[in-house]
Amino acid sequence: MKFVNSALFFLAAASTASAFVPAPQFGVRAPVAPSNFELEAKKSISDLADADLKGKKVLVRCDVNVPLDGKKITDDTRIRASIPTIEYLKKKGAIVTVCSHLGRPDGPEDKFSLGPAAERMAELLGEDVKLAPDCIGEEVKAMVDAAKEGDVIMLENTRFYKEETKNESSFVEKFAAPFDLFVNDAFGTAHRAHASTEGVTKFLSPAVSGFLLAKELEYLDGAISNGEKPMAAIVGGSKVSSKITVLEALLEKCDKIIIGGGMVFTFLKAKGLNVGTSLVEDDFVDTAKAVLAKADKLGKTILLPSDIIIADEFSADANSKTVAADAIPDGWMGLDNGPETTKEQKEFLSDCKTVIMNGPMGVFEIEKFSKGTFGIVDILADLTKENGAITIIGGGDSVAACEQSGRASEMSHISTGGGASLELMEGKVLPGVAALADK
Repeated sequence: MKFVNSALFFLAAASTASAFVPAPQFGVRAPVAPSNFELEAKKSISDLADADLKGKKVLVRCDVNVPLDGKKITDDTRIRASIPTIEYLKKKGAIVTVCSHLGRPDGPEDKFSLGPAAERMAELLGEDVKLAPDCIGEEVKAMVDAAKEGDVIMLENTRFYKEETKNESSFVEKFAAPFDLFVNDAFGTAHRAHASTEGVTKFLSPAVSGFLLAKELEYLDGAISNGEKPMAAIVGGSKVSSKITVLEALLEKCDKIIIGGGMVFTFLKAKGLNVGTSLVEDDFVDTAKAVLAKADKLGKTILLPSDIIIADEFSADANSKTVAADAIPDGWMGLDNGPETTKEQKEFLSDCKTVIMNGPMGVFEIEKFSKGTFGIVDILADLTKENGAITIIGGGDSVAACEQSGRASEMSHISTGGGASLELMEGKVLPGVAALADK
């Protein structure tokens, strides 16, 4: 097969376990040139003078929405990613107060407390991070007023209040009251116009980006707008319906596309193949046909798996075997790519200079269905190490897979955003970025 030159965008599942089974919602070496709107027009903390920060009460919106097993953090990537901005502000003599959400609580719930995040941040900073009992109110104001230069406080979960997501002005005013200025360093929520991401900018000035947000935009927005070629895309997830806008956008920008994850089977069905009991979105089979037709019209190459690891049930104890993609028997479901597909992907991506990965290839929590995911991680790490390619990893499961593989440090950038990444790739303006001060 003759492959077209390309840069790699890999967008896949938001959730591994739901990536292949019928379930609700599926899911640098040389810096990438930033886009005109997102980077060049907005201020960051590096644009502020020392006098703008020393002694100032700075509210920092971080994204510490980390996965928990009870009270144990299972992946601290997002917390670690927030440290450079916090350390910079501390060194400049700011009084730092971190805010974030965690999960989707229905009012105050102990299991959604930011206590574990505050403890982990304290360990990473090497000093105490005091957890406030609330995110608004007199007690919070008293803690902030009593803090010294270089101190770090973490407010309790902002989503303990429904007004946070509704961005209610009266709540925002109370939320912003103790502070002098605002830093948004939460790319993962930049696509939401919430009180702690967008509303607060109406009450605090200046409102600027932190290092993480600026870096995310530099890589993701820059890769899409001005990514070094060859350029490609890998799009996954369970539902074609949730990724169709991204597919349409990337078809215009990329020469090659790899489709992976559960949505593979909607495309295989669109090609007239039997998919057994694999996850299929029947209402979007025609949409998949249209995508394939558009790719042909544009002269783009879409790579689908040539072999699939199938199982007779969704279980670690299931019977499994590898079959050709056109030979999935009735009563069996696809749960991972086969070895030939991984080989083809390696060749397909061998000349890529830019890579964005967002989602696993299979149910990698189950060992027998993990080889496709770890295989693509190895491909991308090798592209970075050996070819100098820019590799950008996004989405919680993608990050977890890279961490488990031991090769996360070999990627150019580990993104902390899921939905924000997708909306940026669709060409949408992110409210949390648009609200920041212009240069």
